[in-house]
Amino acid sequence: MNAPDKEYLALIRERMPKSRHFATMFRAFWTGGLICCIGEALTLFYSEVAKVSVEDDVSSLTTITLILITAILTGFGIYDKIGAYAGAGSIVPITGFANSVVSSAIEHKREGVVLGLCSNMFQVAGPVIVFGISSSILVGIIVLIFKGAFI
Repeated sequence: MNAPDKEYLALIRERMPKSRHFATMFRAFWTGGLICCIGEALTLFYSEVAKVSVEDDVSSLTTITLILITAILTGFGIYDKIGAYAGAGSIVPITGFANSVVSSAIEHKREGVVLGLCSNMFQVAGPVIVFGISSSILVGIIVLIFKGAFI
């Protein structure tokens, strides 16, 4: 196999768009951080202002609120713009999951409720759920085996 000649490689380097890794990483970092700060602000709001006393309830309310905000923003097409700007920073686990579910539902809504929305809603997120549950079961079994071996 012949190696590409130097002129061709120089032409490729000249015409290839310049990589902007640091700008992309910075946008992902600050956007993901902002989403996490919003989640933390919601947690503080529910625990301090709304006086929700049970820690599990505060966590649940924060999660539900983040999912609701993401679903609304996805429905209006705003979250897609945030994702285009922030890249991986907008896929902070709960908001990215909510976006993938709502996006699939919106995409297939014209096919009807059962065959469209319900059957395609977890098209993207479904494999993630299956893998997460399967791997957590496997890790739990491994922990049980080794925990029993060291007792």
